[in-house]
Amino acid sequence: VHPNVSQGCQGGCATCSDYNGCLSCKPRLFFVLERIGMKQIGVCLSSCPSGYYGTRYPDINKCAKCKADCDTCFTRNFCTKCKSGFYLYSGKCLEKCPDGLEASNHTMECTSIVHCEASEWSPWSPCTKKGKTCGFKRGNEVRVREIVQHPSARGNPCPATSESRKCIVQRKRCQKEGKGKKNREERRKKSNKDENKETRQESKGRAARRQNREQRENNNKTQPKKRKAPNKEQDLSPVDTAH
Repeated sequence: VHPNVSQGCQGGCATCSDYNGCLSCKPRLFFVLERIGMKQIGVCLSSCPSGYYGTRYPDINKCAKCKADCDTCFTRNFCTKCKSGFYLYSGKCLEKCPDGLEASNHTMECTSIVHCEASEWSPWSPCTKKGKTCGFKRGNEVRVREIVQHPSARGNPCPATSESRKCIVQRKRCQKEGKGKKNREERRKKSNKDENKETRQESKGRAARRQNREQRENNNKTQPKKRKAPNKEQDLSPVDTAH
C-alpha cells in the first residue's frame, strides 16, 4: 500500500488519502469527485447528487455528470428533469417544443395540445317572454350545453354554451296572481262559513230536542195520576144479583 493511502477511512471510503479524500468506496456506494476551489476531493455516497447519474462496474461504482441542460438524468443521454429555461421531451431538454406540442410552465415539459370539448345540446326550453309563458304570441326558447374538456393554452377555444331562437305559441291569458289569490281566499272563507253554519244548526237542533225532552219530563211529574174506572161486575150488590 502506498504510504499516502490509508485503510482506516471514514464516511464509506474503502481507501483514502489525506490529500485526495476517498480513493475507493465500500460495496454498493458510488464514488464521485467534488471540487473544492482548485482541488478535487473523492467522496463515497449511497446515491448520486443532482446533476449526476450512477454507473456500476465490477470494480467500482461511479457518479458521472449529466448534460449541461439537465438537472437530473438517468443516463447521459436521457434527462429526467431540465434546468430552468428548458422543456423536457422524450429524455431531452429543449428550448422550444416540437410542432403539435406546447410548453407547460408548470411541469416544464412538452405536452400534447388539448382542444375544448362540449356536450350535446339540451332540448329546447318552453317558449317564454320576459320570464312568462303566457300573455304573448311571439317569444324565445333556449337550449344549453356543458363544457366537458377545457382546452390547454394552445388548444381550440370553447364554443358558446347557450343558444336562443324566436318561437310562436297560441296566445293565452295569464291569471292574475292577486285575483287568483283573492278567489282562493274567498272560497276558503265561504267554506269555513258554511261549516260554521252547519255546526250552529246542529247545535240548535240538539238543544231544541233536549229542551222538549226536559219539558215532557216536567209535565209528566206535575200532572195528577188518573184513577182507574171501577169494575161494574165488582160493584153489583148481592141483592141486585138475586133480583
